[in-house]
Amino acid sequence: MKRLLFITLAALAACGTQQKAQLATGPWQAHLLREDGGEIVFNFEVLDSAGKKTLYIINAGDRMLVDDVRQEGDSVLIRMPFFDNEFRTVLQADGSLQGLWIRHLADKDVSIAFKAKPGISARFDATHAPQFNISGRWPTYFTAPDGTDSSFAIGEFSQNGINVQGTFLTTTGDYRYLQGVVDGDSLKLSTFDGSHAYQFIAVITNDSTIGNGVFYQGITNKEIFTARKDSSAKLQDATTLATVKEAGAELDFSFPDLNGEKVSIKDERFKDKVVIVQIGGSWCPNCMDETAYLSEWYKQNKDRGVEIIMLCYERTTDFEKSKKAAGGFAKRFDITYPVLLTGVTPADPKKAEKTLPQLTGIKGFPTTIYIDKSGKVKEVHTGFNGPGTGEHYEEYKKAFNALIDGMLK
Repeated sequence: MKRLLFITLAALAACGTQQKAQLATGPWQAHLLREDGGEIVFNFEVLDSAGKKTLYIINAGDRMLVDDVRQEGDSVLIRMPFFDNEFRTVLQADGSLQGLWIRHLADKDVSIAFKAKPGISARFDATHAPQFNISGRWPTYFTAPDGTDSSFAIGEFSQNGINVQGTFLTTTGDYRYLQGVVDGDSLKLSTFDGSHAYQFIAVITNDSTIGNGVFYQGITNKEIFTARKDSSAKLQDATTLATVKEAGAELDFSFPDLNGEKVSIKDERFKDKVVIVQIGGSWCPNCMDETAYLSEWYKQNKDRGVEIIMLCYERTTDFEKSKKAAGGFAKRFDITYPVLLTGVTPADPKKAEKTLPQLTGIKGFPTTIYIDKSGKVKEVHTGFNGPGTGEHYEEYKKAFNALIDGMLK
């Protein structure tokens, strides 16, 4: 893979050695080019401030700041702020970019071809007036092409003319901000945030049926899906997916913080306080949304007798690598509560047994545990409905504050 990457980049650089182009400011349309012919389309905007380039990844109402953009000659390196990935590209004569999107996983690097063209703000080309309006709630079934795996989600969409925004809700979190179009009877949706790299293509059969759906996920994964409109569709209660094995259980853990100092739930700092234990990781997009909320909330409410502890399950058991990933995550969100490294990966089937044996399991990331002032677990909540879910995010904040207020009383 490393040799192939070197050859690919060398070839791209050779094509651009005679070019003097600069990275254009303004809107861009980008494509991740999968080997199976699928493409994942997204948009970004490049800004220039005092000669320093920054860009924003755009997904519906979300703008993710990317401030590590470097140009040396015709080579442009774009390092994403989360999830340990980057774009290594070369400017072409027409001002476009070609190169690779590279993800640095725990044990290897994986990559996919990438191209982007400036001056295009559209997400998708739409040549036909929409035949249907898909605004509403859509229970959706995803299935692996060989039928060996399946999952359930609820799509929620809002359509204005040809333009569509929305997300998929699941028991462990949402798919964040999806943006796309209805082109005739075709539905096209996508998102990219450095972890989620999703595109959905389907045919709208009638006002209540979506079929022939293909879900392109990341570099190689693919599923098929169908959906039927149903405003009454519901997911399982998020507080029933994972629970404590015994009512009134108390957690008992001790893990190192980012400085290597052990922090225990039994420390004096947490005694006689309401404690929120946040189970997550720097690799997790829904954890990113939850952390953005909790970090600011903690600054405004910590003097009320509330503490937060984040337990990180990173993709590697190596302390220094985990520290680097979690430390960058903590810095980006200005986390001022303890961030602890469990030394256990999210893929470990015994992660709950090794870290929080009082739980029946860890069913998803993030999971949030609420502990009352006596030290007993009040509630375990799996998943998070982030700002991309609209009214569900507002409902979450209302319920969260009501729960904390009640526990403080």
